[in-house]
Amino acid sequence: MKGLKKKRRIQIIALAFVALALATGLVGYAMKDGINFFRTPTQIAETPPAPNETFRIGGLVEEGSLQRGQGETVRFSVTDTNASIPVVFTGLLPDLFAENQGMVGTGNYVNGVFQASEILAKHDESYMPKEVVDALKAQGVYQDPEDAPTDATDGS
Repeated sequence: MKGLKKKRRIQIIALAFVALALATGLVGYAMKDGINFFRTPTQIAETPPAPNETFRIGGLVEEGSLQRGQGETVRFSVTDTNASIPVVFTGLLPDLFAENQGMVGTGNYVNGVFQASEILAKHDESYMPKEVVDALKAQGVYQDPEDAPTDATDGS
């Protein structure tokens, strides 16, 4: 009897281990398309990703670069003030999309152009995506709006 109980316990543990490994594998497979890494224009310029890799790019829409083409095709450059990457997007841009404003795009980098499938823009005057803020702070070009000097006097 003791041998049978021990054998059954080992079988249950082995079956649980196989089920756990299978579940982990299925979760990883399901998430492979949902994980998009964030890159700044400088990172892309230094080490361009493969054309089949989907990732997110973030930065500021470069002033004077916004060009509206025929239909819904829009061309612009995204910059982190250190490097600029040309972007092509076909679709409707968010209402608050504008030059010198923060944006994040999802897509692929093909032949030196980021082909965006999705564009996200700020949602109020002070919002900028966290990744964009971190990248700009790392380069020393971002100043927190709350810490910005004001021109107002105290009236005394």
